[in-house]
Amino acid sequence: MSQIMIDDKENILNTYKRFNVVLTKGNGSILVDEDGKEYVDFSSGIGTNIYGVCDKEWVDAVCEQAHKLQHTSNLYYSEPQVKLAKLLCEKTGMKKVFFSNSGAESNECAIKTARKYSFDKYGEGRNEIITLVNSFHGRTIATLSATGQDVFHQFFFPFVEGFKHAPANDIEALDKLISNKTCAIMIETVQGEGGVNALNPEFIKYIDKVCKERDLVFIVDEVQTGNGRTGYLYSYMEYGVHPDVVTTAKGIAGGLPFGAILFSEKTEKTLGYGQHATTFGGNPICAAAAYSVISRIDDKLLNHVREMRKFIEEKLIGKPGIKSISGKGLMVGIEIDENIKAADVVAKGIENGVIMLTAKSKIRLLPPLNISKEDLNKGLDLLLKSMKELI
Repeated sequence: MSQIMIDDKENILNTYKRFNVVLTKGNGSILVDEDGKEYVDFSSGIGTNIYGVCDKEWVDAVCEQAHKLQHTSNLYYSEPQVKLAKLLCEKTGMKKVFFSNSGAESNECAIKTARKYSFDKYGEGRNEIITLVNSFHGRTIATLSATGQDVFHQFFFPFVEGFKHAPANDIEALDKLISNKTCAIMIETVQGEGGVNALNPEFIKYIDKVCKERDLVFIVDEVQTGNGRTGYLYSYMEYGVHPDVVTTAKGIAGGLPFGAILFSEKTEKTLGYGQHATTFGGNPICAAAAYSVISRIDDKLLNHVREMRKFIEEKLIGKPGIKSISGKGLMVGIEIDENIKAADVVAKGIENGVIMLTAKSKIRLLPPLNISKEDLNKGLDLLLKSMKELI
């Protein structure tokens, strides 16, 4: 065991079950550990390093801003924030943006917005938010409460009231939960931590319709699906729907802690002076990094994401031990035979030189969006080799 691992165990809170790897550097889709061993990266920091490691344009943007101003209070105007907000509004048609530090914070802001929108218009008592079974929205008390997985509803009692959970893709069950207390419906179009399961288009369109008819706030959590991950700038765009609030984080700043909440014309005036704030949200360096990321998500990159998705399916479907492929774009879930554990495949993959993730019983892949076909093919070969060694 290396000294770094020993010092980690002695000094860092033991809330992560780490693999015995100390990653020190990388380039693009390749990571390198302290012993010089290389790995194909199919995790991108759990979907954050959109252009891989040490992308030159991203590095230059971060360094340029670091030489100007690393932080300033949100009591003052900031050019990197303004440039990024303008770009996001232009690309999405949304009206306003608020910047946060993470996905959980972005979803907290969405929850507050939904409840205040309803309070302003309808008064007290209309504050329930419907989310979906197997959803995941964060690890704060409120976002854990919003998360539709019982495994997360432990230890930290009491949880926040006012959340109900409908089965995904079940319109009838959803309708039964909507009442005069409902103020919003909150979904991920692809449930990442819940198993990389994509919602049915009909279900997504129905939610958009019922929210408009009943004046509910339609929230789409794009923390993991957003910023090109599914082959669209934001995943909801595939379905022709128009959310009232969109939340995102993870890949938006290419690996720096950053989040954004986008507001439609319906919700853009809900939060006023002093009703929501942050010290670090919109940090100039992070905003400059995010501008570098978002400005380069174009049709060429999105087409590449879709093409690599097809290649993954062609390469894996029908291979021994693999039952099905789920998700969208380069948000990939691999259902495997019941006699093989996804965690064992990931561990074996590290031995063989590929870094992967899990999502419940599935293997989960979140490679850099610009991964080359050569690196992707190499990583998939190592995945299949790892599977073969466990069958």
